[in-house]
Amino acid sequence: MTDAVEDTPEEAAKASKVPLILGVVALLLGVGGGFFATFSGIILAPESATEVARQSETPAELPNVSFVAIEPMVISLAPSSQGRHLRFRAQLEVPSQHAADVESILPRVVDVLNGYLRALETKDIESPAALMRLRAQMLRRVQIVTGAGRVNDLLIMEFVLS
Repeated sequence: MTDAVEDTPEEAAKASKVPLILGVVALLLGVGGGFFATFSGIILAPESATEVARQSETPAELPNVSFVAIEPMVISLAPSSQGRHLRFRAQLEVPSQHAADVESILPRVVDVLNGYLRALETKDIESPAALMRLRAQMLRRVQIVTGAGRVNDLLIMEFVLS
């Protein structure tokens, strides 16, 4: 009688692992099948192959923009920078209808950029993410000077610290 009592928990333990293992295997098969169906485009496909081919044959339409060049500037950095200079050259991306307006106020743009860049210190420029931050700051200042909707982007062509 004691043998029958001891065999029952062992059999119950073995029997309880089988459904768990089968459940895990079924889950893995389901996840794998779902990934394959989504990745291959069987389900949730954004476009058919013929539509993609047609789009690649049609040339993309370019935006109607002009570029206004800003004359190269050499800026002496703050006195704590030990006589270092920054050579800066950029272009402004503007809608074509506003190109003449932006060119007419280009001296103001240069003044704002010169004032901002002059206030920088060497440590502000040398970090890896500095150029993106500086570009965003300069673009915001240029947009304020030129007015809303007149400048889309500031393209940095040269940014050399010497």
